[in-house]
Amino acid sequence: MKKFIESLQNVWKIEELRNRVLFTLGLLLVYRFGAHVTLPAIDATKLQGLTNQTDKGIGWLINVFTGGAFSQASVFALGIMPYISASIVVQLMGIAVPYLQKLQKEGESGRKKMNQITRWLTIGITLVQGPGYIYNLYRTLPADAFLLGFNSFAFLFSSVLILATGTMFAMWLGEKITDKGIGNGISLLILVGIVARLPQAFAQEFSSAVSQNNGGLMKIVVEIIVWLLVIIACVLMTMAVRKVAVQYARRSVSGDLEQDLMDANRQFIPLKLNASGVMPIIFAQAIMFIPAAVAGLSSSETAQSISTRFQNIFGWEYNLLFATLIVIFTYFYTAITMPTSRMADDLKRSGGFVPGVKPGIETADFLDHVMSLITFPGAIFLALLAVFPAIVQGVLGVQTQWALFFGGTSLLILVGVAIDTIQQINSYLLNQQYDGLMKTGKNRKAIA
Repeated sequence: MKKFIESLQNVWKIEELRNRVLFTLGLLLVYRFGAHVTLPAIDATKLQGLTNQTDKGIGWLINVFTGGAFSQASVFALGIMPYISASIVVQLMGIAVPYLQKLQKEGESGRKKMNQITRWLTIGITLVQGPGYIYNLYRTLPADAFLLGFNSFAFLFSSVLILATGTMFAMWLGEKITDKGIGNGISLLILVGIVARLPQAFAQEFSSAVSQNNGGLMKIVVEIIVWLLVIIACVLMTMAVRKVAVQYARRSVSGDLEQDLMDANRQFIPLKLNASGVMPIIFAQAIMFIPAAVAGLSSSETAQSISTRFQNIFGWEYNLLFATLIVIFTYFYTAITMPTSRMADDLKRSGGFVPGVKPGIETADFLDHVMSLITFPGAIFLALLAVFPAIVQGVLGVQTQWALFFGGTSLLILVGVAIDTIQQINSYLLNQQYDGLMKTGKNRKAIA
């Protein structure tokens, strides 16, 4: 603990790092403040129906990723998710659309153009989701909650415009954090939204276990131990890599090939066990909304039964399909984000080779084979992590909101963003001759 405190003191000593941390915290506070600003012409005292809608199930998940703004009818009610959706769409279109493929190869200029396309697509998505959110307010809140009238066009137009503006402002905050702060801004905005719901979820579980004599303190201790073990497993999965040895031949003056190979610079290609990150869960989660939504359009008994089953995120039917989709999307997303053919070509152009494997097609086939082998356990673990909240609730009987922090998207985002931010802070500390954040806080002696 002493070493950790010393490391935090070192963070404060570096002026640039201190300014970046304070800048990041300041913008995160602005985002959290905005999450509690209710839309104009909405009576903030009559949101109980919306709160009840987000107490459990899919509504709770949506509310978590908006940091509670969804249940507050806030100007940030759509959160940063339209931008995430737009980014995913642009990334997937980059596989099939030649123009986007060309932009991906143009370096910094191409990246700026793709970011601009993503922003415009974000606006389009918000203009679709905004009216949907207002329609949900019409269905959920009483008529007297709308101060301008229940079906006022002025309210509809202004609210959709404000929701779109809120999303674009949140996106701007995220980009500014990335440029002038510390960590990935968009990810940190999602992170603070998730963390904001964590104390309330734990308080409800603690109250249920202690006050209602539902297991007592021993149950809470067991749950915390299980939660910490899941976090450790999640960290290990996020950090796990398969190192593929690579050699880069260094030409000698004599041109002796044997000497060249003896002097080769040995390195490795780090292939991550979970190369797809949290994206398979996000894809699968988006598709899991469809059965309940489609079935809800019909009033038949069968359709209502399907809708009820797929709105229960702890039911076995929901989780079986959810886990299957995650495994499928893990292979799919890994294939599009880890192009082994391009990796082999880049390796060949740089004069590198995998020992015992011919450069070119054979290297691509070898890398593809290795990725297939390590993706399988990664996909299985990701699927188990996604459905683990249902397992925990069934075995330990924990509260719904607390159970959802035992796995799934929220836990992966918490772990992934925390690791990324700590690594960036470590790079600043190491550049200033300090040890990393989780190491000793003593100054390193500068090399003369």
